[in-house]
Amino acid sequence: MKIWIDILTPKQLLFSEPIIEKLGKKNKILCTSRVYDEVSKLAKIRDFDLVLVGKHGGNSRETKLESSIDRMKKLTKKIEAFSPDLVISYCSPEAARISFGLGIRHIAFCDSPHANAVMRLTLPLIQKLLIPYTIPKKEFSKYGIDEKNIITYKAIDAVVTSKRKINQRKSLPFKDKKRKNILIRVEEEQASYASKPSKIISIIKQIINDHNKENIVILGRYTDQIQNLQKVVGKKAKVVKMSFDGKHLLENTHVFIGSGGTMTAESALMGIPTISYNAVSNIIENFLVKNHLVKRETNPKLISNQINKIFESSNKVSQKRAKKIVNQMEDPIQKLIKITSD
Repeated sequence: MKIWIDILTPKQLLFSEPIIEKLGKKNKILCTSRVYDEVSKLAKIRDFDLVLVGKHGGNSRETKLESSIDRMKKLTKKIEAFSPDLVISYCSPEAARISFGLGIRHIAFCDSPHANAVMRLTLPLIQKLLIPYTIPKKEFSKYGIDEKNIITYKAIDAVVTSKRKINQRKSLPFKDKKRKNILIRVEEEQASYASKPSKIISIIKQIINDHNKENIVILGRYTDQIQNLQKVVGKKAKVVKMSFDGKHLLENTHVFIGSGGTMTAESALMGIPTISYNAVSNIIENFLVKNHLVKRETNPKLISNQINKIFESSNKVSQKRAKKIVNQMEDPIQKLIKITSD
């Protein structure tokens, strides 16, 4: 069988690794992506073979539309030549439209029903959708997919990506080994669902003011965003682009402050003390907060106070709690394999 996997984000790349490992033994697999810095860098770090077609659409509706149309045109030729029997994606609009147009079966994973535009563009066109058990099916069926075609798995996606082996030993940005390491992840600004005003600048300023004796590292996403952050923090914190395997960074972090997305979930499941400033409210973040794996806080001063509490206590409780929850989860890839063989 020939399988096409369309990969658009770093998380999707990491999630695809065990799929390729398990399905690649008996099937021919083509993995595509687009020109997007974080994905390209991670693919290089992970020795992941990607065919890049088209580019990221930026933050305006017009450029997103133009990039998607251009990418569909270019992808269609490649997919017709490859002639897959099955498409796997993470609700890629281009993969949904092409697979529908060419009459190819399409199975998708998704844990982000809050991504309204993407859901509307993909869910009516796919055959099966696999989702974490923490998200009610109605959160997806309202976009046009029948609930009978939605399959749940007892896990959240970060349980897959957080188990990966690290094959990167790049020098870390934490310089002084005598200090505590504070890692801050800036939210996604160019996603279609990113509409709330950012809280991160005031949070960063507060952390720098209160914890200037520690190693403070800020993970940016885009060149202009990083340049703006550097103007704000000066030499008081280190601003870096995501050119690391996130797990490698997290394993050396004493406290992680995230926006509530993928890296927040990974950090929590690894048992690292994690604070979410909840940039984009989502059901997975709610699950992590409810299970005391993540502390949600949006007030800069209270976040700073929470960091003090973390430094004063042992993180063994976090590790024990995370391990217990991870051990209760199943492997979503096995659900995929069962569907592909049906």
